[in-house]
Amino acid sequence: MPVPLPADAAPPVLLVIAHGSRDPRHAATVRALTRRLRAPHPRVRVETAFLDFDAPSVPEALDRLAGRGVRDVVAVPLLLTRAFHATSDIPAVLREAAHRHPRLRIRQAGVLGPAPLLTEALERRLYEAGLTPGDKGSTGVVLASAGSSDPAAIAVIADIAREWRHTGWCAVRPAFASASLPRTEDVVRELRAEPGVRRVAVAPYVIAPGRLPDRIADGARAGGAEVRGEVLGAAPELARLLVRRYEAAVADGEPVGARWAGARWRTARWAGTLARPA
Repeated sequence: MPVPLPADAAPPVLLVIAHGSRDPRHAATVRALTRRLRAPHPRVRVETAFLDFDAPSVPEALDRLAGRGVRDVVAVPLLLTRAFHATSDIPAVLREAAHRHPRLRIRQAGVLGPAPLLTEALERRLYEAGLTPGDKGSTGVVLASAGSSDPAAIAVIADIAREWRHTGWCAVRPAFASASLPRTEDVVRELRAEPGVRRVAVAPYVIAPGRLPDRIADGARAGGAEVRGEVLGAAPELARLLVRRYEAAVADGEPVGARWAGARWRTARWAGTLARPA
């Protein structure tokens, strides 16, 4: 049975780490998503940082937290796959911060995907764009992601498309906005020619607006897709998933660059920090 957090103990700070973009819509979307976390979980301090372009940067955010006496942070990457940012950039910047602030315990949570909650969010965006559950059997879906030079990340997108197809869609195919092929418009055209497909919908597997999501939208129009979902954005499913990744890191995570064995950091101490999302 979970041991409740003592009333006088502060849970770790939840630091959401986003990629960042020159497009101001990106940061606005990230902040709208993190606002969803605060109201239902008032005891957990939620902060936002960016790898590039936007402020605060991850080092700035961690320096500020350490300067204000925070001693425990869980960094949750706002990323859908374990590509280069999750496996290299973020660990490197967290290790540097841990070296600068040896009294600050920093743990890195897992990336968001793949997860059933993400496909739930994708479907909801398509329904918001005009589809109904009854349309699934005659609709081909383009699962359009940003793309990556990491073959493992590309394979994950292909796996998600295959699994999503088994939930009733006529067809689901992956496409990519950069670094990989095929492009969104090409997959739209392929699906339009496939037997049984009466309409084609494009589901952007991206979190926030920006250059690559705009490229996905352009590809959907160029290929003639009848339906285009919006980006995942501040979807409630993403907020629930962020909480789940945070909780998993609180329970099982190891500090960046060090092994902590002290009894005061036992898993039981933090079990039950947040109510489990449905």
